[in-house]
Amino acid sequence: MLQTAIQFVADSPLVLACIKILIIFAVISGIVAYLVYMERKVLAFMQARLGPMRVGPWGLLQPVADGLKLLLKEDLIPEGADEWVFLLAPAISIFAAFTVFAVVPFAGNFYVSDLNIGLLFILAISSLGIYGIILGGWSSNSHYPLLGALRSSAQLVSYEVAGGMALVGVLLFANSLSMVDIVKGQYNHVWYVFVQPVAFLIYVIAALAETNRNPFDLPEAESELTAGFHTEYSGFRFALYFMAEYTNMVVVSCVAVTLFLGGWYRPFPSIAALDSLKYAPIAAFVGAGAFVLWLGLKGTVPLERYFFILLFVGFLVLAILVAYPPVLNAIQGIFWFGAKVLAFLYAFIWYRATFPRYRYDQLMNVGWRWMIPLAMANLIVTAVGRYLYLAHHATTAVSWLGK
Repeated sequence: MLQTAIQFVADSPLVLACIKILIIFAVISGIVAYLVYMERKVLAFMQARLGPMRVGPWGLLQPVADGLKLLLKEDLIPEGADEWVFLLAPAISIFAAFTVFAVVPFAGNFYVSDLNIGLLFILAISSLGIYGIILGGWSSNSHYPLLGALRSSAQLVSYEVAGGMALVGVLLFANSLSMVDIVKGQYNHVWYVFVQPVAFLIYVIAALAETNRNPFDLPEAESELTAGFHTEYSGFRFALYFMAEYTNMVVVSCVAVTLFLGGWYRPFPSIAALDSLKYAPIAAFVGAGAFVLWLGLKGTVPLERYFFILLFVGFLVLAILVAYPPVLNAIQGIFWFGAKVLAFLYAFIWYRATFPRYRYDQLMNVGWRWMIPLAMANLIVTAVGRYLYLAHHATTAVSWLGK
């Protein structure tokens, strides 16, 4: 029975794609919920605080409490608002954010679709998310949301130009718009971040601006615009905007990992001397188990201590399971992709705790006077260098064939 079901799924590409979509949606939703928790904890540690501690052991159930609170809050529509647009705007933002994952390769054998224009698809769909912000601010019939929406549209246009040109430098090396092919192009060569460091820096800054994160969170600057474009939103629709912002953080992190950091491959996969890195998943589970055991031993509430000790046992069981060679080989891609994305997301939180917010004129100056000219210069230098390199090798090959 089970074997028949597995064979049916394997022989039905549409069913298999739907199953992958459901898995990705469930996992990304969970990651987004606990990314908020992670941000609150990391910021608290950086500021010598404890962060969420009340709901569940070590505050681990805080995302559940936040979700229930937002679902149960009253959903208000301002007087004079354009009701249908007001209701539709958050859905546009969240739809655009999740649709992008259809072409993100999480591992060599786990992706929904390998489009030959995958990167172009990501840039096109992710750009639609701005309509959710603009329409939400415009339809609220309020001054502050409208100002936040206008800021967001100008900010996105300014930094999307630079970010897009930065990605073209990678395409000159990959010779493909397919996300899978871009990752495979980094297997026998170095990661593209080493040959395109300027493009990587430009992309990171543009990603911060496009996701409205510090120090570029001008569209929702609370000291100037109350809460910006989503000031008039409450309850579940506010939760959709909140979820869209953090989902976009995951999206830009996945794109950065795929284009610049080798995707699902471990560091320098073609170097046999580093094959011991394949045991990193085991070390990760053991390390996580040691951390939760430390939390359990230092805890003073008996129920919390038992919970952490039980969690420690669970991590050890996972480490033992992962040590089985077929399982270890199967999870290599997901593990390395997830670890790189997690590092990128931690950097987002780190920047928020480090850099003060820009003034709006400073934001525009950085985008138009520095980022775009630098991206154009990087693209020109890369194109010329790539042409000379290929021309030299073509001449060498012709000379060798002539001999």
